[in-house]
Amino acid sequence: MPTTTATLSYADEDPFVVADVEVDEPRGGEILVRIEAAGICHTDLVNRVAGTSDRPVLLGHEGAGVVEAVGDGVGTVTPGDRVVLTFRHCGRCVNCTAQRPAYCRDALRLNQFGARADGTPRVVAGQPVLDGFFGQSSLAGYALTTEDNTVVVEADVDPLLAAPLGCGFQTGAGAVLNLLRPRPGRTLAVFGAGAVGLAGVLAALAAEVEAVIVVEPSPQRRALAESLGVRAALDPADDPVRAIRDLTGGGADYALDTTGRPDVLADAVSALAVGGAAVAVGLGAGVPKIDLRDLVMRGKSVHGCLEGDSVPTVFIPHLIELHAQGRFPIERLVAAFPHGDVNAAVSAQHAGDVVKPVLTW
Repeated sequence: MPTTTATLSYADEDPFVVADVEVDEPRGGEILVRIEAAGICHTDLVNRVAGTSDRPVLLGHEGAGVVEAVGDGVGTVTPGDRVVLTFRHCGRCVNCTAQRPAYCRDALRLNQFGARADGTPRVVAGQPVLDGFFGQSSLAGYALTTEDNTVVVEADVDPLLAAPLGCGFQTGAGAVLNLLRPRPGRTLAVFGAGAVGLAGVLAALAAEVEAVIVVEPSPQRRALAESLGVRAALDPADDPVRAIRDLTGGGADYALDTTGRPDVLADAVSALAVGGAAVAVGLGAGVPKIDLRDLVMRGKSVHGCLEGDSVPTVFIPHLIELHAQGRFPIERLVAAFPHGDVNAAVSAQHAGDVVKPVLTW
C-alpha cells in the first residue's frame, strides 16, 4: 500500500490536518493516480462542513497527476499516462448516452462519499478515512479513481493548470461555450468573479464576445477581471442592472450567474436584452423573484447548468488546446501552494487574494 500525505478534515470548522495515510492498491476497475496537483473548490469546503458526520473526511475533486497502476478490467488508461480527474457518471443511462454525463441518473451516489461495495477502505490514517468524493478524493498524494472520471491528456500538460479543469474551470467555460454558445460581437454579463466566473470570462473572450461585463464585490477580483480584458467590472452595490443596460445599449445578450444567490440570478435575468439567455451554475438555495411578464414579453430564457454541460473527455482537451493557443490564459487565475500550506491557501481564497488555489505534491 502506497504511503503518502493527505489533507484531512476531522471537524467542520477546524483547520485541515496534513497527515500520513496509506492508500490501497487498485482493485478491479480502479486506477491508482499519483497526484501532482489538486485544486481547492468551493464545493470541497461546503461538503467539508455539511457533507457528513463521519470523520476524518478526505475531499478533493480537481486532481491531476500520473497513472501509477491499474486494476483488472481497466482498458482506457495505462501506467504512465498523465490524467485530469473529474466527476463520475455511469455511462449507460439516458442522459449519459445523450452526451450529458453531468446529469447522470446515478450521479448523486457516484460522486458523494462512499466506501467500496464490499466495505473495505481505500484510504487509512490509523483508521478508515471517508473518501470516494467525486470518485477521487484527490487532496492526497495518491487517489483511487475509475475510468469514467479519468481523462488522459498530453504528457507535457502542466498539472498545476490542468487540475482545475476537472471542475471549476470546466464549469465556467462550459456554461459559456457549451450552453450559451455566444456568437462573436455579442455581450455577456458575468455575476461573480471567482474561479468559475473568470473561467467563463476567459471562455467568452476566446469566443470573441464583443463586451464582457463582470459584477463582483471584491476590488481585487474586479481589478483582475479588468486586466483580463472585460469592458467593465462593477460593484454589485452600485445598481449593476442599470449599469449593464447603459453599457450595452439596452441589456446583455447573455448572463452567467455563478453566485448561487436567488437575488443575483434575478438581477442577471433583469439585465438581459430582448431574447437574452441567462445560465445559473451556483448551487444555492431559494427562489429568485423573476418578473414573469418581463421573461415572456421580452423572450428571455433561464437555464441551469452542471459541470459546464460538458463531456469531459472532449471538453477538457479542448480547453487545454485553447490554452496552448494563448486564448484561455488560466495561468492568470491559478496560485500554487505546497499541500502542507492548505489552510493558508483556503484563507487566501476567502480573502479574495487568490482565485484558484492549487495544492502541489
